[in-house]
Amino acid sequence: MRRISWVLLAVVLCLTTILAGCGKKNADSVVKDLGKVADKLESAKGAYQGAGVMTIHTGSAPQEYQVEVWYQSPSYYRISLTNGQKDITQIVLRNDDGVFVLTPSLNKSFRFKSDWPDNQGQVYLYQTLLSSILSDNTRQFAEDKDSYVFDVAANYHSHSLIRQKIWLAKDNYTPKQVQVSDSEANVVVEVKFNTFTFDTNLTKDSFDTNKNLSAMNDAKGTMAEVDENGVPVASTTEGNGTQGTEGLTETAAGGDMGSFGIIYPEYVPAGVTNKDTMEVPESKDHAVILKYDGVYQYTIMESRPVDRAVSLVPGEAVYIDFTTVGLLTGDQQRTLTWSSEGVEYRITSANLPVEEMKKVAASMQGESGK
Repeated sequence: MRRISWVLLAVVLCLTTILAGCGKKNADSVVKDLGKVADKLESAKGAYQGAGVMTIHTGSAPQEYQVEVWYQSPSYYRISLTNGQKDITQIVLRNDDGVFVLTPSLNKSFRFKSDWPDNQGQVYLYQTLLSSILSDNTRQFAEDKDSYVFDVAANYHSHSLIRQKIWLAKDNYTPKQVQVSDSEANVVVEVKFNTFTFDTNLTKDSFDTNKNLSAMNDAKGTMAEVDENGVPVASTTEGNGTQGTEGLTETAAGGDMGSFGIIYPEYVPAGVTNKDTMEVPESKDHAVILKYDGVYQYTIMESRPVDRAVSLVPGEAVYIDFTTVGLLTGDQQRTLTWSSEGVEYRITSANLPVEEMKKVAASMQGESGK
């Protein structure tokens, strides 16, 4: 009897262990499921909406941004980034007409042909997170209460970002949190999603440029087309082989907001010095020009545009940091244009590498005029 009791006890323990393990997934099974989720997003009904807070842990104090992300298959995106402390919003919009960067504080828009974000993943995009997990064969996997946690390589616009941890809800694989760290394991960027759903009521109109521009400002006017130097050019119409502006509405700016001083970059490439700084006399946009010389030669133009305009020249989307998208134009001489806190910037150079341009631009973010 005693022997039978021990046998029964052993059987019960084995069954308990097996039952406890039922429903528990390992890394391989979760990754397989994520592959199916990625495929579903590419299907005709693929869509999601998410919102949360992104915190940038650089500078003297963390900067918080409200993030809202909309996606609908095949390639429609709307990303809104708002810094509540500074009342700054930037909207990145992708639809059939191209990619738009809308900056309400400047009444300014850029439009360019681009495959963004396919070539420039972002920490708040679900596809980027899925791709990071699926492509890293050295991924680390763990469980944290109601989440699966993946520790994988970071693949963003900054080479200083090395690793990232991604929390996904166990029940439906929606993103809950992301932490991106540098080589010393310091968290540089963090996103916490408050809401995320695959069941959306998005339509094609949700990504319509006109509707988004109108939402930025109720008053309507005329959208001006500008060249790569920001100089207005004559409007074109469809049918003459050039890009038209028909169907795009604009609003006039809210008036002269006054001088912003002179904003100097904190970063200057080795072997380069500031040779000249001048304020353009009697300029309505309070333009300032900074000239640099040495190993590289480049100029920085700062202004506060009076009129809203859209750039329709061929260009490339460049992420200056996690919250600001710039427009890179030109061939022999390249210009990086971006907006921040009511000021528009342009770095123009024939020999300054794009990575150096981005470093200079990033060092000007959040700086005040002197």
